[in-house]
Amino acid sequence: MNDDFVFLDATAPGIRWDAKYATWDNFTGKPVDGYLANRIVGTRALCAALERAREKARPQGFGLLLWDGYRPQRAVDCFMQWSRQPEDGRTKPRHYPNIDRAEMFEKGYVAAKSGHSRGSTVDLTLYHLDTGELARMGGDHDLMDPVSHHGAPGITPSEASNRIHLRSIMEACGFRAYESEWWHYTLQDEPYPDTYFDFPIT
Repeated sequence: MNDDFVFLDATAPGIRWDAKYATWDNFTGKPVDGYLANRIVGTRALCAALERAREKARPQGFGLLLWDGYRPQRAVDCFMQWSRQPEDGRTKPRHYPNIDRAEMFEKGYVAAKSGHSRGSTVDLTLYHLDTGELARMGGDHDLMDPVSHHGAPGITPSEASNRIHLRSIMEACGFRAYESEWWHYTLQDEPYPDTYFDFPIT
């Protein structure tokens, strides 16, 4: 692992995580190449900014839960290979109900070169500190649909408010939002803006 990359749980232990691509609970329906451990990895700059975000969320009654951070390029390649395979319907209703697999790339939900592979992008949500329950956001992680866009109609006022809370916290801590995915944020001053890494998460 690059010396400037660290495990989130070792540097910001108050943040919860569930590395979806290391599990069977993701849009491909199985663990993804390069994810050999259920841990979140990122640049030191990313983890420091996430610790600031955790501190900012806490007075509002929220904690952070991360689903993904650094993503090996081999995982992105795996996504591309998966998108060319025949549809089996296993994950379509939950993750891409209204598009075909190949359209994930056309519509910007998955990229052949992902910001995640640069080490300073995260997928995350909020949870309520008092109950541990995830904040309702009007759609799950990796729901590839217009309802996942910032400002999307069709979600409740409470869900819209939770999205705004997350965005305000992240932007105040140096992140920029991705308009098509309410859960996706990239560090504005990322240390490796032009480098796509491929070391596995072990």
